[in-house]
This record gives sequence, C-alpha cells and structure tokens, in this order.
Amino acid sequence: MELLIVLIIGVLTACGVYLTLRGRTFPVVLGLTFLSYAVNLFLFAMGRLTVGQPAIIDPRAAAYADPVPQALVLTAIVIGFAMTAFVIVLALKARAELGNDHVDGRPAP
Repeated sequence: MELLIVLIIGVLTACGVYLTLRGRTFPVVLGLTFLSYAVNLFLFAMGRLTVGQPAIIDPRAAAYADPVPQALVLTAIVIGFAMTAFVIVLALKARAELGNDHVDGRPAP
C-alpha cells in the first residue's frame, strides 16, 4: 500500500512540474493543480493510513487515525479549489486582453 501511495505522489509531482513548465496558461494551471493534489495526498498519508479506526485519541484505543492531517487536507482542498478558480479567471482575462494564452505574453508563432 505504501509503495502505491509513493508512486502516485511521485507521478502527480512529476506531471505537475512538467505541466507547470509549459508555455501556455492552461497546462500551467493543470500542473499547479496536480502539485496541490500531490501535496494533499502526502499530507494525508502522513497521518498514518489506518482503516476502520476512530479519528479520536482514546486512552483505551490501541490504534487511531490522526485527525490533524485530515483537517489540513480538507482545508487545503478548499484553498486549492479557490486558487484554481482564481487562476483560471485570471488566465481568461489575460487571454481576452492580450489575444493569446502564452504565460509570458508573447504573440503566438
């Protein structure tokens, strides 16, 4: 299970970095989204992947799921969605004003 999580985080990070280095705005937005997914999955995995355990610390419970990474990931999902929506609107406005969707504002070849 850990190998699968590590592999997914690595693939999301690699795809995110690759797409962030592209010259158009939509791949950059998609790359940032992939990077935020990779960070969210990493934070979630840091809270010990336990199935069927309570999310509270009970002195009698031998195993429990740590609720702090779950709360951090939930907050990061909301912030990531807002950031993605803002960047898409910003890219659409730049496209309307500049006439192209290059990240540096150069004219299309």
